Amino acid sequence: MQIFDQDKDSLLQDDIRQLGRMLGDTIRAQHGTEVFDLIENIRQRSIRFRRDLDTDARQQLEETLLSLSPEKTVQVIRAFSYFSLLANIAEDQHHIRRTRAHLVAGSPPRKGSLSHAVQSLIDVGFTAQDLADFFKHALVSPVLTAHPTEVQRKSVLNCQMVIARLLDERDRMQLTADEAAENEEALRRAILTLWQTRMLRSSKLSVLDEVENGLSYFDYTMLRELPHLYAGLEDVLALRATSKDPIALPSFMKVGSWIGGDRDGNPFVTAEVLDQALRMQSQRAFHFYFAELRMLSSQLSLAKGLVNCSAQLDELALRSPDQSPHRADEPYRRAIAAILGRLEATCDRLNVNQASAAAGSYATPEEFLDDLNIIHRSLASNGSAALTRGRLRHLRRAVDVFGFSLAPVDLRQNSDVHERVLAELFETASPGTRYLEMDEDARIEVLLQELRSCRPLASQHVRYSDETRSELAIFTAARRAQLQYGKDAIRNCIISKANGVSDVLEVAVLLKEVGLLRPAENVLDVNIVPLFETIDDLRRSAEIMQHLFAINEYKLLLASRDDTQEVMLGYSDSNKDGGFLTSGWELYKAETKLVEVFREHALRLRLFHGRGGSVGRGGGPSYEAILAQPSGAVQGQLRLTEQGEVITAKYANPEVGRRNLEVLAAATLEASLLTHPEKDPVPAFLDAMEKLSHEAFKAYRGLVYETEGFETYFWESTVISEIAGLNIGSRPASRKNSRSIEDLRAIPWVFSWAQCRLMLPGWFGFGSAVQAFLKADKEKGLALLQRMHQEWPFFSTLLSNMDMVLAKSDIAIASRYAGLVEDTALRDRIFSRIRTEHAAAIEALKAITGQEELQEGNPLLKRSIRNRFPYLDPLNHVQVELLRQYREGRQDERVRTGIHLSINGIAAGLRNSG
Repeated sequence: MQIFDQDKDSLLQDDIRQLGRMLGDTIRAQHGTEVFDLIENIRQRSIRFRRDLDTDARQQLEETLLSLSPEKTVQVIRAFSYFSLLANIAEDQHHIRRTRAHLVAGSPPRKGSLSHAVQSLIDVGFTAQDLADFFKHALVSPVLTAHPTEVQRKSVLNCQMVIARLLDERDRMQLTADEAAENEEALRRAILTLWQTRMLRSSKLSVLDEVENGLSYFDYTMLRELPHLYAGLEDVLALRATSKDPIALPSFMKVGSWIGGDRDGNPFVTAEVLDQALRMQSQRAFHFYFAELRMLSSQLSLAKGLVNCSAQLDELALRSPDQSPHRADEPYRRAIAAILGRLEATCDRLNVNQASAAAGSYATPEEFLDDLNIIHRSLASNGSAALTRGRLRHLRRAVDVFGFSLAPVDLRQNSDVHERVLAELFETASPGTRYLEMDEDARIEVLLQELRSCRPLASQHVRYSDETRSELAIFTAARRAQLQYGKDAIRNCIISKANGVSDVLEVAVLLKEVGLLRPAENVLDVNIVPLFETIDDLRRSAEIMQHLFAINEYKLLLASRDDTQEVMLGYSDSNKDGGFLTSGWELYKAETKLVEVFREHALRLRLFHGRGGSVGRGGGPSYEAILAQPSGAVQGQLRLTEQGEVITAKYANPEVGRRNLEVLAAATLEASLLTHPEKDPVPAFLDAMEKLSHEAFKAYRGLVYETEGFETYFWESTVISEIAGLNIGSRPASRKNSRSIEDLRAIPWVFSWAQCRLMLPGWFGFGSAVQAFLKADKEKGLALLQRMHQEWPFFSTLLSNMDMVLAKSDIAIASRYAGLVEDTALRDRIFSRIRTEHAAAIEALKAITGQEELQEGNPLLKRSIRNRFPYLDPLNHVQVELLRQYREGRQDERVRTGIHLSINGIAAGLRNSG
């Protein structure tokens, strides 16, 4: 298909129109012209309401929606959900199309690509070998998490994949008339299948269901695209190297997972679940290796009389179970058969517990890789080096990256749980200890005494509480996993709500109980990672780490972890606690102070960013976010969470997935090695930011925590009550059985505001903060803020993210949700404040950035909103009417189903609502 001589967006419009037409044809064929006309009528009135705030259109829309039968309501919701979904698919395909167009045209490497990052560093004096050496100590790790906003069923995702593949086929191939007709017919079949596929899950997800869903992204993207990324980077460096020797990079990028190990607030994650999650991961890795080896065998049909091979290869071939005379002179195929036999025995030993298989199995992934390297060296040294660069190269890399466990599973638990477990263990071992009554210093002393002792604290002869038994069982399972799959299976133990040194030492004691910490050897087998989440904890994080590093016993343990300490920063809870602006600023300051503390103690800091998909949970473009980190905060090592709809949007499509992985690697490389003087802000910037944060915090807390009736307003004007009934996650929405904002998890908090299109956690308080800041001297104050936007990456990224979230918000639609609040006075009082602050935020943003309208500098998002929101807005209108009916007592199962369908459709359409 010719894509260079047309308007660059015309093909996207063509795709959206064609997919929409096909869906419309499907609806007409399945349900008749009346339903099709109804859907089109609702779409047109929704556009008038959005574009012009047309009150007549609003009234007509309400009348139409009120008149719908439950059956037609469901049809309308499904139609607009799938229209939005198809627009998303077309957009993703268009991104791929434009990227390929740039590559084919020979355009300079684009920002965010590894080619661009490498060339930028070469231009300032780095050599290819310098960069290769950098990766020896680098770690880049996106970590997949499961939580209550991942709404899309795998069956729907499979349909999307088929549609995306068919669109891609048309771009990459010059189709004949017959082939084009076949492609169109296949698209129609795929859309019909999508329409006839159930959108909602019929039962609540279990943790193992979430594990299976997470594994899908390894199938779609990680297992194949990550090895390709490494190969591409090695080739880019080789082109710029002075030596002709091939560059072999260490496996610095590995994908992690929380699914099956995150126990914070999820009672369904047990030792048995962790065991099964690891087994499922391992089996997925082995099945990939089996398939790749069989394909490799079909390709390496080299005959002994035509090629030579190494003595090691001959020896490997002699161990082959394949005795067919037809392959007697094909040493590579016979060698691969020998490898397959050992690998199958290994899989049985690890995942089926067949002791008889142990004798012929691989003890470690390194042994498996050694055999693959025998094939590689034999080919390379006997005139077949070209054959090492395809499937064999990617398989060797896959084994090095994924091993026998596929992905490290992080353990996570709340510090309160660890505290209670230790209190019980101490009280049982030494009655009268009263650990919970001790102050912080006393706790530290007791814990250190325990860490100095090699004897266990827990006894097999005591029946502890269910909670204590469960926690000890999890740590025992972690030890068992390391022995079974290798130390990469469990690498990190994260402490939620960490607010003191004792929280870290409590985990150290529990690790000692199961042999993952051995005090006599000063060895620690996992990283203990404090997670600082609230505003107060972020402010104290550097002080806590300073105190921790002053403890010699702990510092000695870090020597066994390459003198590296990981610290996790929580974007979600700090935002819920203090608002968007204050959260971002306190995170920035915490990182700056942590860098100083770690430098003082000669330790490497690895930051783990607990970001969500939405801006209200730290989301936004990863490339800009990483480059905006304070100086020294990215020291070649970075971990960050990938959550919610963002996982599907980033990693369901292989090419999009590879691009997102590449962005993380490129940004880490640039942030670590490129000097950015502007990243160190001048004192005036820091002072201004402190003032802005103070005012934004006051405005946010004043609304959310200090306004009488706000909890009622939130629960009645959003879908928070209904989210609990949707089968979209294994974890409850609140930590306790209450309506308190404090007890509500950050994820459903942000998710609910996204559903009603206010996106409040992503902007509230900014308008008030700027107004207060400009009171003293508007002209000078505005000039300073404009300078900060132009010169300081942190501030410009903050505003860019807020610009995105404000563009996705819709105050007119939000007003309809406000109408659900029964108390008219409460509704008017709070929504008027929200509307005023929303307008103030937009006005301030435009004044600082110089934009005349939102997203002026981001034409891609403007286009995306233009393409998708005409299909998304009707879902909100329908949802409001269904919520009103449901809350007025119409407890019809079809109404409940309609609400859940609308939640699903809006979340999938927004893409980064979680």
